[in-house]
Amino acid sequence: MSYVCPRMILAGERGGTGKTMLSTGLLAAWRVRGWRCAAFKKGPDYIDSAWLTAACGRVCRNLDTFLMGEAVVARSFGDHAITMGVNLIEGNRGLFDGVDSEGSFSTAELAKLLACPVVLVLDCEKRTRTTAAAALGCRLLDPQINVVGVILNRLGTARQECITRTAVERGAGLRTLGAVPRLPDLAFRERHLGLVPPQEETCPEEVVEAAEKLAETYLDVEALWRVAWEAAPLTLRLDSAAASPSHEIGEPSVDGPRIGYFLDSAFHFYYPENLEAIERLGARLMPIDARRSPMLPPDLDGLYIGGGFPEQHAPALSANVTLRESVRAAADEGLPIYAECGGLMYLGQRLKTDQGEFSMAGLFPFSTVLEKTPQGHGYVEAVVTGAHPFLTAGSHFKGHEFHYSRPVDWDERSMTFALSLLRGRGFSEGRDGLVYKNTFATYVHVHALGEPRWASSVVDLCKKIRQERRCAHTSSEAVVSAAK
Repeated sequence: MSYVCPRMILAGERGGTGKTMLSTGLLAAWRVRGWRCAAFKKGPDYIDSAWLTAACGRVCRNLDTFLMGEAVVARSFGDHAITMGVNLIEGNRGLFDGVDSEGSFSTAELAKLLACPVVLVLDCEKRTRTTAAAALGCRLLDPQINVVGVILNRLGTARQECITRTAVERGAGLRTLGAVPRLPDLAFRERHLGLVPPQEETCPEEVVEAAEKLAETYLDVEALWRVAWEAAPLTLRLDSAAASPSHEIGEPSVDGPRIGYFLDSAFHFYYPENLEAIERLGARLMPIDARRSPMLPPDLDGLYIGGGFPEQHAPALSANVTLRESVRAAADEGLPIYAECGGLMYLGQRLKTDQGEFSMAGLFPFSTVLEKTPQGHGYVEAVVTGAHPFLTAGSHFKGHEFHYSRPVDWDERSMTFALSLLRGRGFSEGRDGLVYKNTFATYVHVHALGEPRWASSVVDLCKKIRQERRCAHTSSEAVVSAAK
């Protein structure tokens, strides 16, 4: 299929060049003008995607060829791209940075897959003509990549801007589509894992507004819009076997299992496709504030605890004693619980931060401590090697991890791991996946489009537990009736 699909990728020469701030500002500027836009994020990411969602008013979708494969990425983009507006894809890391020296699964490879024009964000701090060399290298390294222009970022003076702009346009043959000075008061706050997410900002709309004003002041907003519209018609060769049903969001069944999920400023790392896949299978999702909800909702058939920043909210999570005890009791009774990263930390004994030590749910015999550097970062390939409530032994799947926490105070003899990692660190030295009855906790994040068995395995177990509870209740009522 071939159709008009205005699109562009905002990429960087490396990570940390300001892509997210500029992408957010550009989307917000287009939206303020009444121009329709959609956002996508290359690679596994929750925080940047949340800001892009806030800026354009549409759910940002992640595109990752390692996790999903090219056919599924193409299908997902085709499902969610708009035709009467612009589709902006924010790259990750440097344009050509992938998992190997060939740049496999990089932003550049995504640009080729979707035939996307690329605008390159260049960090100009302490250099002038060398910026042109970097731009020229990115333009020529792979002739299939269509680098159409640059945005000069972190300029020090007007003179530096003039010299750099001229050098890039003459030396690299690329037009300048924006020139941004070094700004002492950036719109976004940063900490470990990157930007502070909008879920934790008091007024995220003010941050988006600040980014929009930056874009209006320093970017050629109209020229960037035209770049996307200059993209050639998009031709997608869609493999029917890679069908992505993520746009077909069905109504949860009235009789479907009730699955709670932590959703608040401490836990909010959920891919929209994961939640949509659960609902599509008939389950009813019930948000729970882990800081304030006193108990798990009654008659819950399952619990999903995603990632986030429990370390930033450890005092409030610890103070909510009744919920912690409710979660532990539910696990003891066999409630299916699926916990990722921050969820795993919550199910441990204690969370140790600079603020002190805080009690968590206490389901597993370990604690976590926050370190200054990443303890696990990147893609994961896992195989199920032990008892797993959701997947069968021998199952292989892909995911990713990014955590600064490290397990401590645990005994090798008291731990059983369900996963062996062929790639990645996990809980400890390539081992991951803690199991207690129907609870599974891991540092690995999965994406439902990359692991299509995930949602069905979660919902099926919740359905089974729901049915067993009903049968037990019916049997109990029968005994009482007979006694009367």
